[in-house]
Amino acid sequence: VEEITGVAEVRATFKIPKVGIVAGCYVKEGTIHRNDQVRVIRDGVVIYTGKIGSLKRFKEDVREVAAGYECGLRIEGFQDIKVGDIIETFTVKEVREEL
Repeated sequence: VEEITGVAEVRATFKIPKVGIVAGCYVKEGTIHRNDQVRVIRDGVVIYTGKIGSLKRFKEDVREVAAGYECGLRIEGFQDIKVGDIIETFTVKEVREEL
């Protein structure tokens, strides 16, 4: 079962040498955790699913960013981030069915 843990909106993008594209995001709901899976949604369509490469608040690496805060986010293996994209983080949990 997938459990959505956080939703962030891309407000700006930054091209950083030797790193790639970093998205400047505002966390709208939930909490973004560094080890969560991530989904990039543009115009209501999922365009990429992968992992978070790095998560920062100002210049510090952080484990999580809560709703109402801004953060810098790099997605492993994905450089096509645009302003206005929605980034959704989720975890996959196993649920055992009772018979």
